[in-house]
Amino acid sequence: MLDARLPLALDGGGLEWPEEGKIAVFQPPRDADLDGIPQDRAQIIEGFKPDHDGWVARGYDVATSAQGRYAAALVSLPRAKAEARALIAEACSVSDGPVVIDGQKTDGADSLLREMRTRVTVYGPISKGHGKMFWISAPAADCFADWAQGPSQTEGGFWTAPGVFSADGVDLASALLIEALPEKLGPEVVDLGAGWGYLAAHILTRPEIKAVHLVEASHIALECARHNVTDDRAEFHWADATAWKPARSVNCVVMNPPFHTGRAAEPQIGQAFVAAAAQILSSHGDLWMVANRHLPYETELKARFLKVEEIGGDARFKLFHASRPTAKRR
Repeated sequence: MLDARLPLALDGGGLEWPEEGKIAVFQPPRDADLDGIPQDRAQIIEGFKPDHDGWVARGYDVATSAQGRYAAALVSLPRAKAEARALIAEACSVSDGPVVIDGQKTDGADSLLREMRTRVTVYGPISKGHGKMFWISAPAADCFADWAQGPSQTEGGFWTAPGVFSADGVDLASALLIEALPEKLGPEVVDLGAGWGYLAAHILTRPEIKAVHLVEASHIALECARHNVTDDRAEFHWADATAWKPARSVNCVVMNPPFHTGRAAEPQIGQAFVAAAAQILSSHGDLWMVANRHLPYETELKARFLKVEEIGGDARFKLFHASRPTAKRR
């Protein structure tokens, strides 16, 4: 892990920070120990709201994107290769000193190390904990300019970005949910985990809708949604969907909740979305939801709603309609 490799790199491994200046730390694990990076010099670059707030709570300077120039940078590799390349390109473009890359083998550290060695001199690696840390000693923005990638339009005309869920196009589960939604949803709808806005864009084709709240934890996904959903009735909320609360109870929630943060399925995330939906709905409100067929959401739905029915799906996905939440209002 980063915690184990960074001290080794700094203590005899050949890595040295510049004596002064800010150090950008891109998307470190929320619980990472950054011993070896002075806290008063570190700026965490993190756009995932729960992680962003976690670093703020630990007393760090946190931003959603790079802010000016830095003396050095460290990139913690995400799972998506396109996103990893984009982060490396961004780090190189804003750093006046070393750029450090750290990641697990399962996050593609080995393949990125090989690719980078074909372009620049790479130092290290420090290998420990099933991962690697390596670095370049000077800015190399031009060497990785072709890796830079921000929000862009897909062939279908929607804006997405590397690392955003369903970045290559419309998610099949969301498309299935759209087909199952009734024409009348009520005047105010919440899209929990709105992503880049596919569900909200379709819901806003209904003339009776007065407001759709797009609640999304990924800052870059929400920025894409602002491109995709330009209707004045859309309201955008950068927030943890499992903790967000509207000003008043709403009539309807739609959602295609995430089910993992790592590689393994984590059904408790979707279960937390179900609990959140029950909290924000009115006493006669409706939840419309799609999920992977193998995920166990039925028990949580029945615990939170008086009426739960499976309304269709296919071999991969199942669709639910739940109404009359039993959750106590707070």
